[in-house]
Amino acid sequence: MRESGILFPVFSVPSKFGIGCFSREAYEFVDFLEKSGQGFWQILPVGPTGFGDSPYQPFSAFAGNPYFICPETLIEEGLLTYDDVNATCFGDDETKVDYGAIYESRRQILEKAYEKFAQKLAESKKDKSIKADSPIPSGINVPETADDEPKTKKEERSLAEEFDAFLKMEEYWIEDYALFMALKDDANGASWLDWEKGVRTRDEKALADAKAKLADRMQLYYFEQFEFDRQWRALKRYANSKSVKIIGDIPFYVAMDSSDAWSRPEVFMMDKDLKPTVVAGCPPDAFSPTGQLWGNPIYDWAAEKKKDYDWWLHRMYRTYAFYDVIRIDHFHGFCEYYAIPYGDETAEKGKQEKGPGIDFFNVLKKKVDNLRIIAEDLGNNTPENEKLLADSGFPGMKVLQYGFTSWDSYYVNHRHINNCVVYTGTHDNTPTRAWVEEINEGERDFTRRYINSMNTDYNGLVWDLIREAYRSVADLCIIPLQDYLCFGKEARINTPGAPDGNWQWRLRPNFLSDDLARSIHGLAEVYSRIPKA
Repeated sequence: MRESGILFPVFSVPSKFGIGCFSREAYEFVDFLEKSGQGFWQILPVGPTGFGDSPYQPFSAFAGNPYFICPETLIEEGLLTYDDVNATCFGDDETKVDYGAIYESRRQILEKAYEKFAQKLAESKKDKSIKADSPIPSGINVPETADDEPKTKKEERSLAEEFDAFLKMEEYWIEDYALFMALKDDANGASWLDWEKGVRTRDEKALADAKAKLADRMQLYYFEQFEFDRQWRALKRYANSKSVKIIGDIPFYVAMDSSDAWSRPEVFMMDKDLKPTVVAGCPPDAFSPTGQLWGNPIYDWAAEKKKDYDWWLHRMYRTYAFYDVIRIDHFHGFCEYYAIPYGDETAEKGKQEKGPGIDFFNVLKKKVDNLRIIAEDLGNNTPENEKLLADSGFPGMKVLQYGFTSWDSYYVNHRHINNCVVYTGTHDNTPTRAWVEEINEGERDFTRRYINSMNTDYNGLVWDLIREAYRSVADLCIIPLQDYLCFGKEARINTPGAPDGNWQWRLRPNFLSDDLARSIHGLAEVYSRIPKA
């Protein structure tokens, strides 16, 4: 079935709170998708971000980002007041996220909200009639779906029962995550590799003492995840009720400074002192003579295979609670990966190693129902990688911006197949309006001739490229929102390798008009991409 969607990170959604969140504006974007004839909303990873603010380096592969919790919904739940929120600084630039301000403001208001939540929770344990308030902005009607629990059962639950049920459902990861974050707070943000030996090596007595000492702080992190989960599930349910499915992004690697690396060292290549032996990166090439040193821990695939990839299976179960379709970043890592000795300052002494290959996906298909995956297969198109993609049956990606720098590129339309996803660009590309400006005249001339565009106006050429994506034989077409708006490089989301200025772009309020929705709907209609109810 031919369909289309829009790439738009949650943090870029307009809001009054310094960063996109699960606010009324997110529900309004779902309405815009429906008006535009779009069946998919693609977002970036939603894990809790740390130093550098990258969603691809989260503190947990299982947790949600507390920045996305909507303060206005917390007010409606009786956990904050308007004075609490209005007294908080979320940053002064409505076009960029100020992560320093967001870190301080979200911590401040979530700690206040937790104090009230703790009181309500204690009261609910005594009085079962105290229910959890709705996590949905007032005035938004979210229909029940087949995936919901029966309404009568939900109405019987008190706040305490709902909270306890959430903790039980997420017990595989949530206690370790809460303790990890509480220990980081106690260590002034230091990496777990620099903690005192007892907690770093997970000595049983040291962990018990830490849990006793930091019990209240852990409850704060339980509350954050409970609230994130309720608000996100409500938004997803609303999207699904509008025939909009969520495509979520799952990073291949986890961050070294993460609860995953600390709490599940057996999943990774660690020595007897629970320190990494090798880390991830890329080998030297013409662009980088010393290679790239990413620093992520590397999976012990042999150990994981013996356990039927247990950690990865739990990760996929949790991720499918968030999304309808998963885009796996760095799909090539399942075929092969580059391992660099831990402590090396460059990637020159690394070795290319084999990944788990098709065996991993065969197990995944047996254990996970309705598996829907998009493989991020950009870049290293070796025969081995191409075979793994073909054997998996998952669609790969075709990015049009990569297609017009050579005469027979892998990415231009005549090389597409049905089982792929076509993009004008991704979050790692400059917006197409800037790309049109930046390519040389020869590439621009080839682009015009290939797509049969007579447009000398750059905005018109951008829309012709969008049309080229829509007419592709690819089953799915995804366009970044910035391209529809013909925004330039100021709206770029990420520049790989650049240390600053990434993950910040925000859409101004009221930019999405009915006229734009009608134009997008027209493309979806002409090229048979309107979603079926």
